[in-house]
Amino acid sequence: MSVEVRLKKMFSSPFGAGGGSHNFDLSSKADLTKLFNSPVYGAERMQRPLGSMVQIGPLSHSGVRLTLKDGSTWLVHKGNDFEASSQTVVVDAKHMSNKWQIKETKNFEGTQTVGDFVKAGGSDDNPLFDNCHQGAGQMMNE
Repeated sequence: MSVEVRLKKMFSSPFGAGGGSHNFDLSSKADLTKLFNSPVYGAERMQRPLGSMVQIGPLSHSGVRLTLKDGSTWLVHKGNDFEASSQTVVVDAKHMSNKWQIKETKNFEGTQTVGDFVKAGGSDDNPLFDNCHQGAGQMMNE
């Protein structure tokens, strides 16, 4: 698999997963590489209910919303159905519903990149030992 295809898969939108086609927020190799290497200035650990359920502790979904120097925001989160080479993906935060709540905020002052957060989130997803909550915690400890 080429680097371009891997980057496209890594930054694919999880909406439409399940065999359908993916919509990409960024599609050129240059744009994907630029985002991956972009310094992160702010990070917010976020949580939302799973589907239509009420949010109860681990019965929820977690991710980290990143703010870049240009003010753009990106959600880094993991799951087991993103059909990507890594189960930690990056999507434009404009796709986030209003159900996400901020749980923790941290200023990174440009010392970490988007790619560092993706790596910290981990490439695998295991509901018990390597899930979205643990991935979000690992990203905030970067």
